[in-house]
Amino acid sequence: MRTDTGQTVRLIDYAPTLYRAPRTTLMFALNPTRTVVRNTTTYEPRGSVDGPLTLVGDGLMLLGAELDGRALPQSAYEASPDAFILKSPPNRPFELSLITVISPDENTELMGLYRSNGVYCTQCEAEGFRRITYSYDRPDVLSVYDVFIISDGSGDPVLLSNGNLVETGEMNGAKTALWHDPFPKPTYLFALVAGELGVVTDTFTTMSGRAVDLAIYVEKGKEPRATYAMDALKRSMRWDETRFGREYDLDVFNIVAVSDFNMGAMENKGLNVFNDRYVLADPGLATDTDYAGIETVIAHEYFHNWTGNRITCRDWFQLCLKEGLTVFRDQEFTADVRSRSVKRIEDVRRLRLHQFSEDGGPLRHPVRPNEYAEISNLYTTTVYEKGAEVIRMLHTLIGEAAFRRGMDTYFARYDGTAATIEDFIACFELSDPSAFMRWYLEAGTPTVAVEEAFADGAYRLTLTQKPFMGAALKPIPVRLALMGGGGAHDLTRAKIEGASLKGDRLVLGETATITLDGLNEAPVASVFRAFSAPVHVERSADPERDFQLLERDDDPFNIWDAAQRRGLDALRADYDGVGFDAERLARALAALASDPAHEPAFRAFILQLPTRHMLVEAIGNDVDAEKVDAAHKALSAALGNAMMATLEAIHDKPAPAPDDVSPEAAGRRSLRNAALALLTAAGNADRATEQAASATNMTDRLAALAALAAANAPTADDALARFHDDFESEPLVLDKYFALQASRSDGKALDRTKGLMDHPRFSLKNPNRTRSLIGAFAQNTAAFHAADGSGYRFLADIALKLDAANPQVAARLLTLFSEYRRFDTPRREAAYAALNGVLEQAKSSDVGDIVRRLLKA
Repeated sequence: MRTDTGQTVRLIDYAPTLYRAPRTTLMFALNPTRTVVRNTTTYEPRGSVDGPLTLVGDGLMLLGAELDGRALPQSAYEASPDAFILKSPPNRPFELSLITVISPDENTELMGLYRSNGVYCTQCEAEGFRRITYSYDRPDVLSVYDVFIISDGSGDPVLLSNGNLVETGEMNGAKTALWHDPFPKPTYLFALVAGELGVVTDTFTTMSGRAVDLAIYVEKGKEPRATYAMDALKRSMRWDETRFGREYDLDVFNIVAVSDFNMGAMENKGLNVFNDRYVLADPGLATDTDYAGIETVIAHEYFHNWTGNRITCRDWFQLCLKEGLTVFRDQEFTADVRSRSVKRIEDVRRLRLHQFSEDGGPLRHPVRPNEYAEISNLYTTTVYEKGAEVIRMLHTLIGEAAFRRGMDTYFARYDGTAATIEDFIACFELSDPSAFMRWYLEAGTPTVAVEEAFADGAYRLTLTQKPFMGAALKPIPVRLALMGGGGAHDLTRAKIEGASLKGDRLVLGETATITLDGLNEAPVASVFRAFSAPVHVERSADPERDFQLLERDDDPFNIWDAAQRRGLDALRADYDGVGFDAERLARALAALASDPAHEPAFRAFILQLPTRHMLVEAIGNDVDAEKVDAAHKALSAALGNAMMATLEAIHDKPAPAPDDVSPEAAGRRSLRNAALALLTAAGNADRATEQAASATNMTDRLAALAALAAANAPTADDALARFHDDFESEPLVLDKYFALQASRSDGKALDRTKGLMDHPRFSLKNPNRTRSLIGAFAQNTAAFHAADGSGYRFLADIALKLDAANPQVAARLLTLFSEYRRFDTPRREAAYAALNGVLEQAKSSDVGDIVRRLLKA
């Protein structure tokens, strides 16, 4: 286990290594408890070098060392579990061979080489390779790999690594395989998988006519559940050729699904390793959300082949260069193959729910940070989601044609290298690149104030940027329209001050004013259409304006956003004990939900209330968690009653075929189930009870169960018990059961969660199971933020248990404390005490770093 060293890594201290490592040959003699690794790497000095070669390790045991094929005397080097130092390397190219021994079975951190259900697997990003062998283990050192694998002699395993398969064979009764990856890569992209697995195969013909063999390896017997993932892979490959001109470059592309995995998936060159929840799907076992998730993650990891693999990061401070860019690419893929407007709402909802909170709290950091104490804690929504939003703003500012030219330049200029954000931005036609770079360099979410005035037929709209906590002004793309009763006004007639207008877009600096004369009535400003920039909008509360937007606007995102504002105001009114007219809101929502001009998936979003988390954010300080929960339940019931006829009509429409997983069918199911949730909240549980009992599609069954659980319906316990008994042997479905139980706000969630930890199929060693139960509980507002602090103490105790086995998962769970300062004094004090208790006992740098940042004033 890595201990908390308290060391801080700073971008300003970056320096290249003294040596290059252009070629690496690895030999693995696999064994569950004693795997021997021989690492032979060619090192080349960068000019004249006078100093030792220092390589990093993590808990390693050295068995031997050779220089150019000759054994090194112990006096020539120093070796510890965490470092190998060659004291006087030759000032010329040389080969260094190091033999280490590791135990995959004892690797509970799931970093480096470990075994999952009898399958050997690796995870090397960010710093897992050093748990396999001594190396530079940093992203700017690129090497061509040859990998020779000797199986442990059991069964008939597949033996996989990066690149192309050269040959297979046998050695003393053990299977062997030799792999060669011709593309230089850093250590974090190394992968090895070995074990008895089933496989689904296919082929793909690239745009230049090359045939690529595709394979997805899964647990034997689950091969049919990988067919959708294979289809998603092929569609991703074709889309990347069409949209970005990127062709796949190896003879094979392999995916392996494992059940024990800290992340969602990993883009290792030619051998992607996936958490099996993002590969396995069957309509009777997986929801429409699961199918969409598989499609997105398959695409994301494949797109990394160019944005992350062929061009990688110079250092970990540039992490957003691969992650934010690739998230943007997978978002565009989903928008093209599903629904652009619905995808935008999904992405912004996630951004506001997680990243805006991160940007405004103690875990705040720039998209490209200046320093870090633990790299694994930098895999955040800021790097991924805000990083993608920055790329989207770049696209919005320069347009699709110029963006494609810039991407083509980037691929041509930096292929085969480790690049920086500055390298990337320099490829695009920006009028002020240094100003745009501020989006990467400064933390926090800017605010744009919107002011309106109308008099004597003249309308005036003023936009003013308010940087976060004294940060510099940034270029903010604002897409806008002025909506009148007959549609959008012609903005070419408007007088623009402080900015220039191009189409429906202006670039905001400090302030801009749009004036439109000769009007009979005040228009309604639709600003930040399609959420054109990740900003807070400061605008006077005006219910009439929002209702007019619901009636007039033609931008789906802003229609949804106006509905969310009305819903949030209603929640706040209930929380504050102020009367609120739910009837008008219900009429507006019912009209939109019934309008066939809008696609069903969008109409489903209209029926979904702002989350409890959003209400916490809106209240801001001294929040009472029980009142938040009560307000959400009350408004759900009020809207369900007020819209009952509309909701029943929606739910009465025939459901799509159970095995139809198309985006269209998913949208129709989503709309029916959104209606069902509100009906159940209003006290009408019969429909949900019947659907939970009769549904043969997991989407419909789980939606009914969620509705019953959320409403604490009398039939919820029995329905959940049947669900458990039907699917206890299906791990991914059992995760859904655990999450539902931990999410219930009936005053029993903590006891229920503790009880489920004794379930024979629960294990803290499995990240999916831990997230499904413990993670779901920590997102249960009323239970986690209980006034007596019991929820905080529970999560703190779990984090300490995990700290000894899997500190990455422990640290991720602790980030759910990030909003404790928003709550009232008893809760704040209880959370602070729980976090202090963790800090006093934590051993890992992962946990220590997160807790110190959470406690920092």
